[in-house]
Amino acid sequence: MKYVICVPDGCADEPHPDLGGRTPLEVAKMPVLSALAARGTVGRAAVIPEGMPPGSDVGNLSLLGYDPAVHHTGRAPIEAASLGIRIRPDQVAFRCNLSTVATDADHPDGVMADFAGGHPNSEDAAEVIKALDEQLGSGVGAEVSFHPGVQYRHIMVAPESWAAADCIPPHDLTDSPAQWPTGPAGQQLSELMKASRSVLEQFPQVSANQIWLWGQGHQPELPSFQDTYGISAAMVTAVDLVRGLGVLTGMDVVQVEGATGWYDTNYEAKRDAAIASLQGDTDLFVIHIEATDEAGHAGNLAEKVRALENWDARVLAGLIPALDAMGDWRLLMSPDHATPLLLKTHTSTTVPYLIVDSKVDGSGGEYSESGTEQAEVVPGHELMSLLLQRT
Repeated sequence: MKYVICVPDGCADEPHPDLGGRTPLEVAKMPVLSALAARGTVGRAAVIPEGMPPGSDVGNLSLLGYDPAVHHTGRAPIEAASLGIRIRPDQVAFRCNLSTVATDADHPDGVMADFAGGHPNSEDAAEVIKALDEQLGSGVGAEVSFHPGVQYRHIMVAPESWAAADCIPPHDLTDSPAQWPTGPAGQQLSELMKASRSVLEQFPQVSANQIWLWGQGHQPELPSFQDTYGISAAMVTAVDLVRGLGVLTGMDVVQVEGATGWYDTNYEAKRDAAIASLQGDTDLFVIHIEATDEAGHAGNLAEKVRALENWDARVLAGLIPALDAMGDWRLLMSPDHATPLLLKTHTSTTVPYLIVDSKVDGSGGEYSESGTEQAEVVPGHELMSLLLQRT
């Protein structure tokens, strides 16, 4: 038996007035997905446990079969793991966005104009992070270091005492007044964030004008996926956070050309990586694509619909015949959270899921928010057991 988990990041949404009160999932042309839903089992999952932040760290931890209430320690240390950074017990990792904060007379503290800083390419961003490390890493009276990631997503490692701060994720502040860190370490973090502006000024090729620090935590210790579920697993993603979960759980993390984490990501390469891995010794493969989430944060309706249609035409249309050629298979499709276009940020709402078995038909249905609104809600971390039929 082969297993596939498809994660269209943040694809769940709310009724949109420009769609006649429908959602992107309801209007996107997805004939392959519709056919799968008609023969599978649709339902709803609480991928974000009550009281936990609705981040991709929590949601993807759920989808990989780990209860976030037990295993979650913070977002940044997961991303740090994907970069090969080991966090000592007396240290914490922070997510370090390259962001654009606009200031004017009415907003002296700034407005979050772009949490992604114009999506700089990774090469330019790495030069910025190198300069931050050289110019600020040793000048703040503490052991602080900066580490390059992908595009606007990077890591800062700081002393454990710096964790004592309330930091708002920048994507929760889009087009809103900047809410700077508060708490015992809030001033230290704010001063460092403001000091970064003089460094960013040296890089006109990057539209970001400062760093934004958030998501801090200690590095978690996760049991390996193979030890937990007894099968081998691999994944493909362009997002350090999700890659970090793969590293921490002992999955094989596959790199492909053109995986950008943006609208232009290489859908076919991710599909083909899944097929090649499953044709070998891998039992379960996770395909994670970020484009729907980025479109949600941008409030870009057309791109969110297009990203869903790309999933259908450029991933599922080729994946399903390849799986059929391998023998028996089961597939789970679920976002890690909702990212409504009108809100431009994540929410904790439950999300639709789909499980398909190549040999045994389910009750069938429609894979959408409205098509699953009456379904019994399943805790997100239990979806893995449903997929593997281990309940």
